[in-house]
Amino acid sequence: MLLTIIVFILILGLLVFVHEFGHFFVARKLGVGVEEFGLGFPPRIFGIKKNNTIYSLNWIPLGGFCKIKGEEGDESTEKDSFVSKRIRVKIAIISAGVIMNVFLAFILFSIVFVIGFPQVINEKTIQGAKKISQAQIQIMAVSKNSPAEKADIQLGDTFLEMDHQKIEEVSMFQNYVQKNSKKEIAIKIKRGNKIFEKKIQPEFSEKVNKKIIGVQLVKIGTISYPWHKSILLGAEFTYSTTIEIIKAFCSLIKNLFIHQTLSADISGPIGIAVMTKQMINLGLNYVILFAGMLSLNLAIINFLPFPALDGGKVAFLIVEKIRRKPINQQIENISHGIGFILLMLLVVIVTYQDIAKFSGKILAAIKRLF
Repeated sequence: MLLTIIVFILILGLLVFVHEFGHFFVARKLGVGVEEFGLGFPPRIFGIKKNNTIYSLNWIPLGGFCKIKGEEGDESTEKDSFVSKRIRVKIAIISAGVIMNVFLAFILFSIVFVIGFPQVINEKTIQGAKKISQAQIQIMAVSKNSPAEKADIQLGDTFLEMDHQKIEEVSMFQNYVQKNSKKEIAIKIKRGNKIFEKKIQPEFSEKVNKKIIGVQLVKIGTISYPWHKSILLGAEFTYSTTIEIIKAFCSLIKNLFIHQTLSADISGPIGIAVMTKQMINLGLNYVILFAGMLSLNLAIINFLPFPALDGGKVAFLIVEKIRRKPINQQIENISHGIGFILLMLLVVIVTYQDIAKFSGKILAAIKRLF
């Protein structure tokens, strides 16, 4: 429980801190003043002022914040004020946080490929691999009404033996089933920390015109790569995962507006904490991968064109560029205020959904704590 809380705080803290550091770094590079850059959130423990910027350490250890001079529309006459700068400079500063979160995800994914991560073992994945370990045959699918389903073989089970013969390749399994299709086959599987033995009689399938037990197998193993290969794989994985997350968000928004339904797969802080515990149980590589996925999700959510988010602020700037005159600052501030309230309402709804979904695990964790 304590380890989960610590890792949860470290992950969220890292994601927010990196995001805010992006705003801070680009603002300073483009000549915009930063009034305060804080590690953690107020109340403040202490602060040191240097070059007109307060560098503070705060009590709430969840990331940090960057207070940019003139961001609220004030101090427009001062040269180093955000509001006095050109639109392209403003967009660069606002977008920097999102870019940093994407870059962090790329770094984390690259580290995962160096450490090693479970993948399907095939010609593509082993190309340039440094090390392959913990290879095993795993069940990826179980056909409906098949002998395997009737024997309670489940997705994710690991195949160990067939009639006391060790299975090391998918082809070995397929060949053995065909050669012994007339008799009952003793199959040993591993599920979690438990080992089961099932006796299954292969049955004829018209679909494939041969006898089967009804499982789809794949060989997986922990594959690690040299650092230079890992960088390329990290970049590819960042790109492909970003596309998939965007598609998922489009589907989510579509369901929200058309069907007025909120997917049960959405998770808030409680859900993320529960998933953090699951990742810790799986190992360090899963924790790093999870942090990278969260960083990408944060980047994409934050760049949605919705008031109070960075994407909403960029949208206002684009409208200002098209109109060729500034938007009323009071109207923009009110819009961001309303957007923030709506986002907090969404957080409350998602948190309630998390509590309902994970109530059993939450109660069990509280009992263990006390």
